[in-house]
Amino acid sequence: MEIKHKLKIKELIEFIIGCLFVALAFNLFMSPNNLVAGGVSGFSLVLKHFFGLNPSTIISIANILLIILSFLVLGKEKTKMTILGSILFPIFVSLTEHLSTYISFKESEMILIAVFGGVLQGLGAGLIFRAGYSTGGTDILNMIVSKIFKISLGNSMFFTDGLIIVIGAFVFGFNHLMYSLIILYLISTITDKVVLGISDSKAFYIITSKEKEVKDFIINKLQHGVTVFNAKGGYNLEKQDVLMCVIPTREYYRLKEGIKEIDENAFFVVTDSYEVEGGA
Repeated sequence: MEIKHKLKIKELIEFIIGCLFVALAFNLFMSPNNLVAGGVSGFSLVLKHFFGLNPSTIISIANILLIILSFLVLGKEKTKMTILGSILFPIFVSLTEHLSTYISFKESEMILIAVFGGVLQGLGAGLIFRAGYSTGGTDILNMIVSKIFKISLGNSMFFTDGLIIVIGAFVFGFNHLMYSLIILYLISTITDKVVLGISDSKAFYIITSKEKEVKDFIINKLQHGVTVFNAKGGYNLEKQDVLMCVIPTREYYRLKEGIKEIDENAFFVVTDSYEVEGGA
């Protein structure tokens, strides 16, 4: 219980730091330069431009609506993890919105602003997702897309935020679009690195009662090989097979969700694989 309590505290600290990083990226780099890098915060810049609305107010309202959508699609448990972020993130945006008055990067090259803003926001988003939380907003849409299409959260961010970036391009100019795409790519990449690790491959060790179906999915759908180990349970001493396969990190979510769909009671362990040699 004490270990579980410490993990909860660690995750909460990661989540809070992540929210702060994303808010700082928005107020120091995105907002002062009208860089729409997707998300509700990006869309708030468009509404601010036309109606002069406060971004933190827009984010709060949008989060309430998206929490309802999360409850309907992702369920109660997932939604619970978005509520805290939906409240905390707008608060951090409001608390840090005047920082650009004291810390200004207006003299810096736009490419540097885009790079540092993208890295900071990607780092923050990665910490939030790794802790199992969300800031609400389009993070909810990202999780829905990730679940439905079995892609990583970083790739789903690239997909769902694209429309908002295009809207921003028509409002602030296509020159801003180029920098926004750089930011979105960096956010997507850094988020995946923080959540999934820096290795290019993942090794899955799977114990399932539906061994044939899982093997077929890996071999025929994902086009990867599988090795079967003979093992024995440490408690009940029952013999059982362990499936082992190594896949590219980019396919992590496809295999993870595929296993869950085939056998929701499957047990699997995932480790980083830093070097893979041989094989087909």
